[in-house]
Amino acid sequence: MSDKYVTPKVWIFDEETDGTWAKIHRPVSGAAHEAELPEGQHPLQLYSMGTPNGQKVTIMLEELLALGESGAEYDAHLIEIGEGDQFSTGFVKVNPNSKIPALLDCSGESPVRVFESGAILLYLAEKFGHFFPRQIAERTEVLNWLFWLQGSAPYLGGGFGHFYSYAPKKNEYAINRFTMEVKRQLDLLDKQLASRRFIAGNDYSIADMAIWPWYGNLVLGNLYDSADFLDVKSYQNVRRWAEAVRQRPAVQRGRIVNRTRGEP
Repeated sequence: MSDKYVTPKVWIFDEETDGTWAKIHRPVSGAAHEAELPEGQHPLQLYSMGTPNGQKVTIMLEELLALGESGAEYDAHLIEIGEGDQFSTGFVKVNPNSKIPALLDCSGESPVRVFESGAILLYLAEKFGHFFPRQIAERTEVLNWLFWLQGSAPYLGGGFGHFYSYAPKKNEYAINRFTMEVKRQLDLLDKQLASRRFIAGNDYSIADMAIWPWYGNLVLGNLYDSADFLDVKSYQNVRRWAEAVRQRPAVQRGRIVNRTRGEP
């Protein structure tokens, strides 16, 4: 049997051969089953899982609570993406894109839905007035890196992480391609952090909260069995920053909310 890929005349979804996460990558959008979402008692209802994208928002919420923002009290509801919880009718009402995290702000007259992790960080920063500078130049630099993360992380997660850790067969071309890109991204971050404490400057911001769960966890050995062949130890500035962020009590709390693996 040849390993050479032959493009089909009409592509057909094959759940049986596409690996660990095949059943959550469907060719259609929308709800697949009926189920209502749970509701708690706090102003904010978070529907998520402790993946890097999920950690962004829980870190932000814990940072706000650490500052005494009682309006940031939240109920964290676990969405088991491996089981397809994100395709329920209830979840699709909050996020039609069926991806975690999703937030429902019930503090006003009518609930406000917020989806996409970067949008949630920006929403919370503007709502509570923290971790997002008011000066236009500093504010824009934070946005530069927030949007950089939204465009770059898929290369790390869906690209490198998928083909290195989850694909049913190792593909040399795909792994080499995405390894090269991830190392380029780490080199960029390392140079950025050579002259500043945090990603967008000397103040901790939503840019750090967005980037740390992906690239901080990577250089600290918490993603993809540490992926030693990336030579993450060589990115000294990224490692210094990653360790500094990890030491924050709110980060230590936020990164374990809705976690489904590791120590309880």
